[in-house]
Amino acid sequence: MPSASNPVSVRGLTMGFGDFVLARDLTFEVRKGDVFIIMGGSGCGKSTLLRLLAGLDQPSSGEIFVGDRPVSRLRPAQRDVAMVFQSYALYPHLSVADNIGFGLRRSRPRTALQQLQDSLHNATRGLPGALRVPSKREEQIGRRIQEVAATLELEPLLERLPKELSGGQKQRVALGRAIARQPAVFLMDEPLSNLDAALRVQTRREIVEIHRRVGAATLYVTHDQSEALTMADRVAVMQAG
Repeated sequence: MPSASNPVSVRGLTMGFGDFVLARDLTFEVRKGDVFIIMGGSGCGKSTLLRLLAGLDQPSSGEIFVGDRPVSRLRPAQRDVAMVFQSYALYPHLSVADNIGFGLRRSRPRTALQQLQDSLHNATRGLPGALRVPSKREEQIGRRIQEVAATLELEPLLERLPKELSGGQKQRVALGRAIARQPAVFLMDEPLSNLDAALRVQTRREIVEIHRRVGAATLYVTHDQSEALTMADRVAVMQAG
């Protein structure tokens, strides 16, 4: 049986359409604190597996557990996982701070009155103290954004838009958005493939260091053998699903 001590357990996971199979009877576990690398060539099913774990696609059969909780039929927001995409997937109209805090704001249901109070709080942040509208929720989110920004050395960039950032800075913001929610599991889909060689090596080190500090389980997809052997606690090789 799946154990709460193993953040991810996959049992007989299959996804396909007729004779076309994207993932075939996958069974494995990821231990707490592990970097579990999924390696293989293009089209072998690596990204499909991450999308199944994240809830972006639904399996044909099998089950996914986060801890001892079955999550295969739950929406992505209910799974306690956070995904970092190859393309960064930052919101271009939001500042770095608001990109980091986006998941925190989405994960906490609010009444219409709370939404209004939070909006007024954000609109009056720059005013003198007596004129600011208080919001405990937004103040907590603000503190968490500052903590994450300090961890990733993003504090000088919090007011910038994504178009004003380098590739490495965008990747750190994408990591920050995932870290801010403090999920049980991180899913990373070739997050360094858009960076040049030197920046890839530097960011690889940063991800390993962040992983050690955060301590969550990480499933990391790559086709780069040196990346896999440098970062992994364990490696799984996929071929044809």
